[in-house]
Amino acid sequence: MSTALEIAAAPRLRRLSHWPVAFEYTGPPHAPAVAVLGGISASRHVAANDTDRTPGWWQTAVGPGLAIDTLRYRVLSIDYVTEGTTPGSPGRTADQAAALAAALDLIGIERLHAVVGASYGGMVALAFGAASPHRVGRLLVISAAHESHPLATASRLLQRRVVELGLASGRGAEALAIARGIAMSGYGTPAEFHQRFRVAGDDDVAANCRRIGEHLSAAGESFARSCSPARFLALSRSLDLHRVRPEDIRVPATIVAVHGDQVVPVEQSRELAARLGAPCRLLELESIYGHDAFLNEPALFAPILTGVLDASTGISA
Repeated sequence: MSTALEIAAAPRLRRLSHWPVAFEYTGPPHAPAVAVLGGISASRHVAANDTDRTPGWWQTAVGPGLAIDTLRYRVLSIDYVTEGTTPGSPGRTADQAAALAAALDLIGIERLHAVVGASYGGMVALAFGAASPHRVGRLLVISAAHESHPLATASRLLQRRVVELGLASGRGAEALAIARGIAMSGYGTPAEFHQRFRVAGDDDVAANCRRIGEHLSAAGESFARSCSPARFLALSRSLDLHRVRPEDIRVPATIVAVHGDQVVPVEQSRELAARLGAPCRLLELESIYGHDAFLNEPALFAPILTGVLDASTGISA
């Protein structure tokens, strides 16, 4: 398909009995395979490759010579499904884990070297570890826990209500942009917003309010261009329905928590690490970017990613 050092497969689609699975992979064909999964805005296109040279959603971490080195690892990701195993039922993280397993079957990968999951992808990694422990050597779970925090669920319930009202009035895309702006206000930390938008001296307070609004509107409109209201509603519900018993996860794991994360508080990650049914290491990081730190601070996460993938953490599979 390509050279031994570079292989990039075009997106593949496989229809199972109840939903399609779309995936993309890149890297040496016989290298250790690593699944990389992101938040609900992520897609199968993690990073630029020979087939699709547009930047991926984690372009700062995945690629030749980067923390997840596509010259050393075969990197796979999927598009999340929006329906459960029963047609019409809401998709859950267990369904995403099944979709990942289906992609592995199609490619012919018996066992992953690791699953690296951040945010919703971390939830999926935990679900995969519980359902298919024989198919993965280690988990790296970033800013994700075994269940949704009640405060995060409360915010998402309101976001979905906004979108539902928008759909009812024929303004679904506009409503989705507003809902995403609401979500963005919780992905960072108060310190980040203060640093970015603080008013000093004789600064115009009204102008600063406009700047904040423009920032949230731009983020929301960008999201609405790549995600439909229906898809958002399905994946948002999936976040809230997520639950995995940590004791059922029998795969060595590294759990990464960020102080100031308003979506997944550090206390949740501590509980997950304490209850996990396999050797586990918990790393607690400081970042003003909170839940989105893995996207915004590549230098902070690079040694963690390389360490886990190189199995230099002292955790053996």
